[in-house]
Amino acid sequence: MIGNIPIGAAILALIVGFVASLAGGAFGGVLTGGKALGTELAAYMGSFYGVIAGTAGVLVGIIASAFIG
Repeated sequence: MIGNIPIGAAILALIVGFVASLAGGAFGGVLTGGKALGTELAAYMGSFYGVIAGTAGVLVGIIASAFIG
C-alpha cells in the first residue's frame, strides 16, 4: 500500500494515465502542428511530450493522494 492506495490501483492508474496521455498528446499534436509539420511528425512529437507530462502528472497525483489520504 502507498498511503491508502493499494499497489494494484496505483499501477492501474499509471497504465491508464500513460495510455490516455499518449492518445491525447498525439491528438493535440496533430491539431496544433499538423499543417506546419505534417500530421505524422506532429503526432509522434505530441505522443512523446504528452507521455512525459502525463506520466509525471499521474505520479504527482498518486504521491499527493498517498500523503493526503
